[in-house]
Amino acid sequence: MYQPDSPASPPKNLPTMYDLPSENPEEPGLPDTFHIYQPRLLDDTFCPPDYPIERIFTGSDVNLYYNPEQTLWYKRPDWYAVLDVPRLYAERDLRLSYVVWDEKVSPFIVIELLSPGTEKEDLGRTLRDAKAPPTKWEVYEQILKIPYYAIFDRYSQKFQAFKLEEGSYRAIEMGESERFWLPEIKLGLGVWQGEYDGIEHRWLRWYDGEGWVLTPVERERQRAEHERQRAENERQRADRLIARLRALGIDPEGEE
Repeated sequence: MYQPDSPASPPKNLPTMYDLPSENPEEPGLPDTFHIYQPRLLDDTFCPPDYPIERIFTGSDVNLYYNPEQTLWYKRPDWYAVLDVPRLYAERDLRLSYVVWDEKVSPFIVIELLSPGTEKEDLGRTLRDAKAPPTKWEVYEQILKIPYYAIFDRYSQKFQAFKLEEGSYRAIEMGESERFWLPEIKLGLGVWQGEYDGIEHRWLRWYDGEGWVLTPVERERQRAEHERQRAENERQRADRLIARLRALGIDPEGEE
């Protein structure tokens, strides 16, 4: 698994998750409710088969602290996944943030949902002063070396994905399929048109070798439909048996 260049363990003077919470009262809120629903769908369908749920952390609008020399610098990805770390911090607490030098594992994939105010930085087009913190693109590509970076613009409906190759992000060609496969986790990510939580839209969604990964609600609906179909098949079988018995002059409901 990809790991950042960081100390083996955080020195005593470096802050941990409890010192670096996700909330920042000086930052404005999320731009729209799409930024709420879309990460939920990504969470609902992200299930790499080789990693138990207890060894996967996914964050949405949760600060990602990345520099042990500048401990207040962070990025706040719209969605990201880290593999082979405890789902809970120290296996006991919900995370306030994700602190790379403390956890010692970088995210495997980051997804940004473009909005007018963040587009340039998300696409690596921001020019910054030398004293300013690095951009998202620089952090994801050069500092944390995150293997995959995906960007979805719900306004233009454009989906872009990049893979880290030889230290730089290279665009992944998807064509009209609007999806790409991540062999390391045996899952793919693509654009799906459908209804989620009662809302019809074009969404980013995970898929596996059998198709789009079902959400918990869809799995329960499918289970209920299978049960209904099983009961219907049993009823039809019983009706056919009764019909055959009556054709032989036997009343299945009669007394012996």
